[in-house]
Amino acid sequence: MKAVYTILLLITSNVFMTLAWYGHLKFRELKWFESLGLVAIILISWGIALFEYMFQVPANRIGFRENGGPFSLVQLKVIQEVITLIVFTVFTLLVFKTETLRWNHLAGFACLVAAVYFLFKK
Repeated sequence: MKAVYTILLLITSNVFMTLAWYGHLKFRELKWFESLGLVAIILISWGIALFEYMFQVPANRIGFRENGGPFSLVQLKVIQEVITLIVFTVFTLLVFKTETLRWNHLAGFACLVAAVYFLFKK
């Protein structure tokens, strides 16, 4: 069950991370947002990123083998990276309609899935 909690927390964390890192690029279309300076945008992004950390830190603590979780540190990192790319891809396709998913993106994702396989192989 700790594996499920860890993965759900990592997904939630990555939704906030993607919104903090890339959401402001779409927010500029909002009338009130377009007049903000860089410092204000950075502060808004930090505010969103706070929620990322509120989910990321517990995910790592629950999931880490030395804390009683099921994953090694390397496994946690690779899981997090794969989740990041999945969340980023979905966000990009849904929010930024100008981006397209190409064969080379899928090939790269397949390589990441292979990395997960090899890291979890005993």
